[in-house]
Amino acid sequence: MRGEVIVESWRRNAELWTRAVREQAIASRAAVTDEAVVRAVLRHQPARVLDCGCGEGWLSHRLAREGVQPVGFDVSPDLVAAARQGPGVFHVLSFAEFEEDPARLGVFDLAAVNFSLFEEDLGSFLQAIARVLAPGGRLVIQTLHPAGGPVGWREESFAALGGLGAWTPMPWFARTVDDWRAALRDAGFGAVEIEEPGPGPSSLLMTAALA
Repeated sequence: MRGEVIVESWRRNAELWTRAVREQAIASRAAVTDEAVVRAVLRHQPARVLDCGCGEGWLSHRLAREGVQPVGFDVSPDLVAAARQGPGVFHVLSFAEFEEDPARLGVFDLAAVNFSLFEEDLGSFLQAIARVLAPGGRLVIQTLHPAGGPVGWREESFAALGGLGAWTPMPWFARTVDDWRAALRDAGFGAVEIEEPGPGPSSLLMTAALA
C-alpha cells in the first residue's frame, strides 16, 4: 500500500519537483548533494549509466555533458517528459516493472539511484540492478540521511518547498547504515563505501561494487 502512495505522490508532485530542481530551490542539493553524486559516479569513469528514478533528468543531463551515455527511467510520465528535454534516453517505467525484466534496458557500467529509494523491501530491486551491471560494475545510491529520527516509516511533507505550491506528502523508510550494508550484501554486492556529504550531514551516499 505504501508503495502505491509513493508512486502517486511523485505523479502528483512532478511539476513542482521539476521547478524545484531547475530553480535550485532545494538548498542542500544546490550546495552539496548534487555535486556529491556526480563526483561519486564520474570517479569510476563509466561509459553507460542507468539513472534509476531519474525524475526530471538533471543527473542524466549532467552526465551526458561529461561524455557518459545515460539511460533513465521513472514512474511519472510528466517527469520523463521533462527529462526528454535534455540529452539521454528515458523510459516511463516503475521500479516494479524494471524488476520484472531489467535486461530490457541493456547492460551498464554503473547504476545511480539518487534520492529515489523509499521502500522498506529493497531486495528485488537491488537484485535486478545486479543483473544489469557489467563485470566490475558499481551501484551509487544517495538517499535521505537516517539521522535525527527513528528507524522505520517517516513522511516527507516538502514543507521547506511550500512556496512553490501544494505538495502531496510522501512516505519513506529510514534504515541504519548497517541495514543498508546488509541489503546490498544480500543482493550480491561486496564492499560498500559510505560517505556523508555535509555539513549536516545532508545525505547518505553509498557506492557498492559487485561481489
